[in-house]
Amino acid sequence: MPIVPARLAFADDGTPWSDTFGDVYHSADGGAGQAHQVFLAGNGLPERWSGRHRFVVLETGFGLGLNFLATWAAWRSDSQRCDRLHFVSCELHPFRTEDLTRLHARWPEFEALARELQASWPELTPGVHRLHLDGERVTLTLYFGDARDGLAQLDLRADALFLDGFSPARNPDLWSPRVFHLLGRLAAPECTLATWSVAGEVREGLRRAGFEVEKSPGFGGKRQMLRGRRSVSDLADRQPSNTTTPTERRAIVIGAGIAGTAVAHRLAVRGWQVELVDRSTAAGQGASGNHAGVLRPLPSVDDNRMSRLTRAGTLYGWRHIARLAEAGSAVRAEACGVLHLARDETQQDKMRSAVERLALPPTHLRFVTAAEAGALARWPVTQGGWWFAGSGWVQPPSLCEANIASVGTAIRSHFGRAVARLERRGEDWHALADDGATIAAAPVAVLAAGSTIGDFAEAAVMPVVSARGQVSLLPADEGSAPHVVVCRGGYVSPAIDGLRCAGATFSVDDEDTALRTADHAENLAKLQTILTGYAAGLDPASLSGRVGFRPASPDRLPMVGALPLPAAVDRNTPLQAIARHPGLYAVSGFGARGLVWSALVAELLASQLEGEPAPLERDLVDALDPARYLSRPARGIRTDE
Repeated sequence: MPIVPARLAFADDGTPWSDTFGDVYHSADGGAGQAHQVFLAGNGLPERWSGRHRFVVLETGFGLGLNFLATWAAWRSDSQRCDRLHFVSCELHPFRTEDLTRLHARWPEFEALARELQASWPELTPGVHRLHLDGERVTLTLYFGDARDGLAQLDLRADALFLDGFSPARNPDLWSPRVFHLLGRLAAPECTLATWSVAGEVREGLRRAGFEVEKSPGFGGKRQMLRGRRSVSDLADRQPSNTTTPTERRAIVIGAGIAGTAVAHRLAVRGWQVELVDRSTAAGQGASGNHAGVLRPLPSVDDNRMSRLTRAGTLYGWRHIARLAEAGSAVRAEACGVLHLARDETQQDKMRSAVERLALPPTHLRFVTAAEAGALARWPVTQGGWWFAGSGWVQPPSLCEANIASVGTAIRSHFGRAVARLERRGEDWHALADDGATIAAAPVAVLAAGSTIGDFAEAAVMPVVSARGQVSLLPADEGSAPHVVVCRGGYVSPAIDGLRCAGATFSVDDEDTALRTADHAENLAKLQTILTGYAAGLDPASLSGRVGFRPASPDRLPMVGALPLPAAVDRNTPLQAIARHPGLYAVSGFGARGLVWSALVAELLASQLEGEPAPLERDLVDALDPARYLSRPARGIRTDE
């Protein structure tokens, strides 16, 4: 469902007001005071997070973000605070950044925090958005969309619930029995709740969902508020999907491409010590070694899983690159824009329909006519298509290097070391060389070995194939057209250090490492269909290029999570019931979209290892589970990457 932003409006007394629901966003007696007395004090905060490693707050309506800012400020000022604060919230009608900026100016005590939040505020697109704040010690996970859908899709264990929506009379859906039972499913043992509403249907609905509730003195002119607690006896001690809480934060990551370095980075920022092992002499030398790749989404009219995942991966990927730059580890990348041209009139109509139906912000996706596309490409074209203004190119080796450099000594690299096999000894996995010597050992091992992941016996159940891809490098004058990435069955980049990337081929089970003139010719033919006449005069035999081998999956989605044990599994077996290798995980199957997937799925795996809220919806997490092929047959690999 498209996201309709909130409209900035005010009640007669100046309190922020929603025209949609006909109600105020907070008490007329003060938003910050309400946040502190009702939601923080009502949940026993800050005392309850004292001395803990992690504390998770779940909120039903983000609104202006006042409860989040107040919670963040209280956490910062508490010397006994938890190590990491997670705040998860749903919002059907989020505000635009400029409106948040105007609203937050009313509370100067939150000025610095509000500026950081506004600077990180995501595109108003549906689904889950993960923001890392305060040096990554505070994580804000936002679900933009109907809270009933969001609560059903979120994967977490909440320590405190902030029930803050418009009044039950104005917005009954947010106070429904279904919402209360979803909150009960997401509650951790001893989870508390607080809300300003004491309506009888709210009290009864919470009681039926397994919460013990009581009235207590309210805030300002409201005589009473509601506090509650989830009964441990009524709650199974449920972990988020496929997670374990580590006793030691040590891991081996095998593979130093964009997958492996991203995983190593996301673990390292959480305080893990990572042993990064790769047979090459530096990071990003395998399939991640291209001169430039494209980081952009792939929309669809029905907003299918590929569409949602590539959108989420693109948005998170560019935020990740920005954070690396802020940390002093700049990545060679440019959000110059990506133009995806239609093949013909029929596809152009479908692309226009997708844009109209998705109704995403035009800064993320808009349809352009042939004339507009030609102006963007600075080259005449016959069809229009999609314009991704916030997307662009990334140089993968620089991203790999930045992932490692930004965390200092938390990652120890073992380059030029080939892992022959893994062996479980006691509680540790050992990465062994050909001669049996241990290269590294840790309780957790992550296989991010690209197309060679199948060489490990433990990964034999994964239907990963090697897809050979050849990229052609064309001589290019700086400033020559196109200045943006242009795609249609292939892609061509702007000039980068005097070279332009064009390609790429996609050949399954082709082990030839040598550059082939025929493949250069194929890439030039693709270029000719993208920009008519552009390849004229280019001799395939004279071009340089690069060959890489990408791990591909049958459904073109990555495989991320705990590796399953090889066993016959009934197709009706839930993913959570499939047995797994203890402490062994995989990140693979990126195909031609490594740049799109890497940062987000690394964050997903790190969240699973820590038992944190997931950065993706549950159905998308399940769609990436490596065990998904045990309960359904794998189809052949598609070659239309």
